[in-house]
Amino acid sequence: MAPRTDSFDLGRLRLTSGEGRRLALEVGLDPLQFGGETYVVTPDAVEAIIDISRTTHNGYAMRLRLHASLRGPCMRCLEPSEPAISVDSREVDQPGDIEELRSPYVDDELLDLHAWARDALALALPAQLLCRADCAGLCPVCGTDLNTAGREHAHERELDPRWAKLGELKFD
Repeated sequence: MAPRTDSFDLGRLRLTSGEGRRLALEVGLDPLQFGGETYVVTPDAVEAIIDISRTTHNGYAMRLRLHASLRGPCMRCLEPSEPAISVDSREVDQPGDIEELRSPYVDDELLDLHAWARDALALALPAQLLCRADCAGLCPVCGTDLNTAGREHAHERELDPRWAKLGELKFD
């Protein structure tokens, strides 16, 4: 098992320009709030593969890869779901006058791995977290789970009250 690391001192690697290292570290991930629901990351600490290479002018190019599952309610049917999420994120930290080349996760060669992994996981989330790809959701009329109700589940359609007067027309 890789050592648990929430922050990492990049200077400790003593990389020269063009040199790189691959690290396998365990990073803790907090539960996420998404769509008004709480989704717990399972496991709460995941193995992260980090590729770090030194750029010219004392900068770093970094890549983070990890796999995690989120446990919480399906956004369509509210049944328990546990979708698997794969993360592949890249960051560049190049000191200098250009703010766009500074990573928000690196401060004086100290990498905030915990914040980077959390943000990368949040950005990798699909638009909806579902129990399965073909989840039918809940019936908008009665709230029945359409995954178990079957295709025969139906309701009489209510007539639109704006058209009610047309029903009073008599044709001879």
